[in-house]
Amino acid sequence: MARAHHDPSAPRPRGPEDAWVDGPRGRYWGRYGAAGLLLAHPIAGVLLQLRVEWSHFGGTWGLPGGARKAAETPEQAAIREADEEASVPPEAVEVLGTKIFDVGYWSYTTVLAKASRLFDPVMGDAESTELAWVPFADVGNLPLHPGFADAWPELRATLATLDEELATALS
Repeated sequence: MARAHHDPSAPRPRGPEDAWVDGPRGRYWGRYGAAGLLLAHPIAGVLLQLRVEWSHFGGTWGLPGGARKAAETPEQAAIREADEEASVPPEAVEVLGTKIFDVGYWSYTTVLAKASRLFDPVMGDAESTELAWVPFADVGNLPLHPGFADAWPELRATLATLDEELATALS
């Protein structure tokens, strides 16, 4: 059975969703699961976040995202978290699809989306040391969060199947 608890070395929780969940397949953040926004722009690439050193897998690049609230859909959580962490304007996000990583007692949903317009990301909290639009071809050259590194080839291929303009940019 999975157990949730708050890590005292982590930043102070903001709600009941902010807790580690432990189970037979490992430890994951977010009592109700988590979601991240893979936001793509055909010219700029994808919006990535360099995770602050004190965070889980700090010093790696990943997606803006975090713990889902109890009544939140993965899409709502990913967009809310991206707005909080990177000042992503929700009205500029066109959701294209989702990919789910599920270990039975916890899940992470990657929300694949297209930016309807280019904007400058702005750090909205202390969870990032940098935000950047990264060209598609350069993503794999960065030190990526291990989960994102494993998923990136499939996520990249999926983006190309979901939107014609992105397919051209990814080829």
